[in-house]
Amino acid sequence: MNSRIQLISFFLIVCGLKTFAQNKVNSYTQKIEGTSLFYDMQSIPGGSFLMGSKNGNPDEQPIHKVKIDPFWMSKMEVTWDLFELFLYKDYEVSQSLKPVLAAVDAVTRPTKPYLDMTFGMGKQNYPALAMTQYNAIQFCKWLYVRTGVFYRLPTEAEWEYACRAGSTTDFYFGNDRKSLIEYAWYSENSNKKTHPVGEKKPNVWGLYDMHGNVAEWTYDQYLPNFYATADGAGVKNPIALPDKLYPLVVRGGAYDDEAKDLRASARKASDPAWKQIDPQIPKSNWWFPEAPFIGLRLVRPLKIPNKEEIEAYYNKAPIKDY
Repeated sequence: MNSRIQLISFFLIVCGLKTFAQNKVNSYTQKIEGTSLFYDMQSIPGGSFLMGSKNGNPDEQPIHKVKIDPFWMSKMEVTWDLFELFLYKDYEVSQSLKPVLAAVDAVTRPTKPYLDMTFGMGKQNYPALAMTQYNAIQFCKWLYVRTGVFYRLPTEAEWEYACRAGSTTDFYFGNDRKSLIEYAWYSENSNKKTHPVGEKKPNVWGLYDMHGNVAEWTYDQYLPNFYATADGAGVKNPIALPDKLYPLVVRGGAYDDEAKDLRASARKASDPAWKQIDPQIPKSNWWFPEAPFIGLRLVRPLKIPNKEEIEAYYNKAPIKDY
């Protein structure tokens, strides 16, 4: 009987039909109080999956079993509409219908970029881009103070699990690269620029642009052989805790990438060359002027960290660049 229940459970995950019913949580819309802005958070069921690819790059091997706790993930990549409120204090005040709380004002904001960080590709409903991982985490902190809800970056394992949505193929819709045009903006159809979020088909868990448009930050340090450290019996909520500035893991591929780089298992490492033209010494903690292909997506864990853990996540001092 137990084995039958396990088979049924696995089938539901593969079909993308398993819900958060057992955890009594649902997808929801997060409003930014005092403004007209909001974003949608999709419920992602906990479960197990096989991470990696036997046919992929060496850093995607070996395939290993991973168990993931339930969480919410933002339905879309974070757009400039929301990110600009964090970026510019004066803009936030002008867009707010009532005074901004002092605690929000106290959050450290990015240095104003010395060039147009949209790179002329579009702003309203377009993905925010070219921020560093540190910048992305501070944005999450700003959201926490704004909403009272703990938001963070996905771990690398959470990202792949959410992207796959129960699939075991190269892409969440299958292996046929010719079909990718229906699901992603990439080198074949993007005209070398980003596009408004949510224009392509989502995966069965309701997540858009997991393949292409902009690549997305995870929290993990990039370790080429990290998968080899996994226990044969499987690992739960794995993470390579970052302790160096480079390299960090980026996932999903972008508008200027080839199809192979958009695969669910494909890994990309951040590079100091992304700041090569930055004239500041030391280089900015906030921006990658040569990485207009990097964006972010939010995660909210079902299990809320304690106050000390939240502060440790948000208040980790930036590492100076070189």
